Amino acid sequence: MYLSRVPVNPLSPAFRRDYADVHDMHRTLMARFPEAPDGVPAREHQDLLWRLEGQGRELVMYVQSRDHPNWGSLPEGYLSGRALVRSLGPVLSAVTDKAEFSFRLTANPTRSVSPPYSGQKRPRGVRRPIHDPELQVQWLVRQGERHGFALLDSSADAPDVVALPRPPAVGYKKAPENSRGPDRLKITVASVTFDGRLRVTDPEAFRAALGNGIGRAKAYGCGLLSLAPARRAG
Repeated sequence: MYLSRVPVNPLSPAFRRDYADVHDMHRTLMARFPEAPDGVPAREHQDLLWRLEGQGRELVMYVQSRDHPNWGSLPEGYLSGRALVRSLGPVLSAVTDKAEFSFRLTANPTRSVSPPYSGQKRPRGVRRPIHDPELQVQWLVRQGERHGFALLDSSADAPDVVALPRPPAVGYKKAPENSRGPDRLKITVASVTFDGRLRVTDPEAFRAALGNGIGRAKAYGCGLLSLAPARRAG
């Protein structure tokens, strides 16, 4: 697995197009890798995850992938500097039982809302974004139970994590064949960035989460879990 640090030029017309449409951004990133075998979804073949950070003219894309990317094939002017690529082998080796890390995760916390039940076949729930910061942290706690980690507590005996909302990401993708609606469907992704500390409780499950990502909207800038040496509680 590899992690790339890709500084991008916010004045690039190609980047501005991608910034305005997360589906275009997804396609631009996927084009930097070899094609997937027939019948295998491209993103899942690469386990591609990405996150955009910064503001103004200081924008950096972090991209995680199974194969080494070819950032030199990006459109001219897309990069504002040299893209750096490193192996995640040392990070994966550091994942042991009870290991502690600082982390950053941009995620798409959602909950299932059931439509009214009329007594016939129970309808499937509809996914809705979670906007309340306290409920977002509770969502992350549940993700930890599934993926082999637990949030560490702060000195105030509460989870040592901050949830910062991000502007909604918008994009458009091709509608399914035989659809009677418009040719393109609008995508809106509500996301939040978590910064905090965690402890590994199940190394195998946690390594899988690092590779596969956490939560939904993984093609659209969510799910990438980044680790750093654990800092002290504030």
